[in-house]
Amino acid sequence: MSYFNRIYTASPDELPHRARSVYMYLKDRTGNGSDCWPAVNTIATDMNLSRSTVKRALNDLVKAGLIEKEPRYRENGSNTSNRLVLKK
Repeated sequence: MSYFNRIYTASPDELPHRARSVYMYLKDRTGNGSDCWPAVNTIATDMNLSRSTVKRALNDLVKAGLIEKEPRYRENGSNTSNRLVLKK
């Protein structure tokens, strides 16, 4: 079956439409691997969504077990974009 089968068959309560869209965007960004690290601003700009919508979508995807977020930091200790690993 399709790679996106879980995305297509999930109920709206389990996986809102914003999360489905962001997941497909992330899958496109991973290429042949399973990880990517686009910033929330980048995702929001590319998809014409607000930052808060992207953040909610990412949290939905973590809760559903479809992605894992790994925080990343600069040498000075400030935050940079998270590494996002697609699980399924």
